[in-house]
Amino acid sequence: MSAVFDYSNLDTILENHEFKASNIIAILQDTQEIYRYLPKEAFSYLSEKLGMSRAKIYSVATFYENFSLEPKGKFVIKICDGTACHVRKSIPILNKLRKELDLSETKTTTDNLMFTVETVSCLGACGLAPAMTINDKVYGSMTPEKAIELLNTLKEEE
Repeated sequence: MSAVFDYSNLDTILENHEFKASNIIAILQDTQEIYRYLPKEAFSYLSEKLGMSRAKIYSVATFYENFSLEPKGKFVIKICDGTACHVRKSIPILNKLRKELDLSETKTTTDNLMFTVETVSCLGACGLAPAMTINDKVYGSMTPEKAIELLNTLKEEE
């Protein structure tokens, strides 16, 4: 059931960055913004179009933690586990979300590609601890119950 990969989005991104290999980080960011991850098909194509080795592009993609080689959900939920959030009980929030979505430490994205749940070292919102983000929007003073309410709201909107 493999679909044919549509390269037109990549062509647009490459044009926007003038086909410059020196813009590889921005090119990968734009690629991930469209696909929600970096599809394997993109590496060969970008390599050919930018005159860069696939290994070089892959090394950039794997060096930066923000890039993902695995598909992510439409809603990416990040639970902060920095010191302030941890001591204010961020882990019960994480556990509640994982249980509700049938996820684990190793399985971070739902089968329907609707939700991805990850932990991060710090969201920079320590005054709002415990904090989490959904697609980079910050939610502070979270509890497991508030997190499930948010989750249910997102499910209803879909």
